[in-house]
Amino acid sequence: MKIGLQVFRFNWVGTPNNTGQKFAEIARKADGHGFASLWVMDHFFQMEMLGDPYEAMLEGYTTLGFAAAVTENIKLGTLVTGVNYRHPGFLIKAVTTLDVLSGGRAYLGIGAGWYEREALGLGFPFPPLKERFERLEETLQIAHQMWTSDTVEPFEGTHYTLAEPINQPSALSQPHPPILIGGSGEKKTLRMVAQYGDACNLFLQMGTDAIQHKLDVLKKHCDTLDRDYATIEKTTLGTANLADGGADSIIETCKQLADMGIDQAIFNLPDYTDLSQLDVFGEEIIPAVADL
Repeated sequence: MKIGLQVFRFNWVGTPNNTGQKFAEIARKADGHGFASLWVMDHFFQMEMLGDPYEAMLEGYTTLGFAAAVTENIKLGTLVTGVNYRHPGFLIKAVTTLDVLSGGRAYLGIGAGWYEREALGLGFPFPPLKERFERLEETLQIAHQMWTSDTVEPFEGTHYTLAEPINQPSALSQPHPPILIGGSGEKKTLRMVAQYGDACNLFLQMGTDAIQHKLDVLKKHCDTLDRDYATIEKTTLGTANLADGGADSIIETCKQLADMGIDQAIFNLPDYTDLSQLDVFGEEIIPAVADL
């Protein structure tokens, strides 16, 4: 099993003067300790269930580009980009750029979007949920076309029209940067994972029974679409509180997830000012779960 790290907070003491320095320390340490991936939220306001919307929050792709420059091996992505925040042609170009400059380490993390307050606050479109899912599916189609087509053909959808979806230079990742689709909706989201995605992401807090159920639903979609279920990376996102049982508790959780077929467990940490937590992962947790 692989372990990923999500950074969801940038409001440590001294910010913004030391924001770049501190985030670089986190990224380098995660890279050096063998974390498989580094993720940031694609939000512009902090989520209200985690803090104050006025709290410091960085734009995702600029942050990942910065992380690419200070790391060597760790993969980079957003958990996840709301489809309403960027035109798909621009989004695919941004992820391709990240992939090229990082030496082939980019993910495209994407979902239907949900945070209405930040969308309206910054003037982004926020159409009804049905339309956001329609736009998500078209964006996934555009991603596949821009990353895999040998010819430049116009894309004409209900919501997007691209006259010349040129994408040069091509991404380094082969066949393309993996597409992680966030969410657990059984009729639409997990069907899109089976049809267009390379990875899914489920919340650890829903519990192992619910995660297993969602994986079973995903497998059924794969069977219906003649997609090899094994080719989809299964990931979870949860909080690792080392004060609650320490490394042993997290290792046990990872064992349970691995038994269900989860390939990568992504964790965020309550307190990023204590970088010794990353040492615990690197010295104890990551080696312990590597062979699961």
